[in-house]
Amino acid sequence: MSNNVDDLTVNYEEEGVLLVKELGKEVLSKGAWTTILFRYQNWDKAKGEYSQEMYSIRRYQKRQGEYFPKSKFNISSIEQAQKIVTTLQSWLTEAK
Repeated sequence: MSNNVDDLTVNYEEEGVLLVKELGKEVLSKGAWTTILFRYQNWDKAKGEYSQEMYSIRRYQKRQGEYFPKSKFNISSIEQAQKIVTTLQSWLTEAK
């Protein structure tokens, strides 16, 4: 794992092929527990191209100076992401 939050990534390569390609990253919180929102695409071997954009919220725990993955929630479509955004915006407006 990494000892620096900026080095955490969802990029994943196997046999020289980038199977998961990170497109963006937003650190939502830092500390002993760090939360990061990633934007990424998966390689579709059958089609020979990357999938539509997907998103993942991942939690890491820092122990002995290193970050270890603890949990993740994958948002599998733009439609699901939009529904989450719309719901959060509604709830935030109600909370004011």
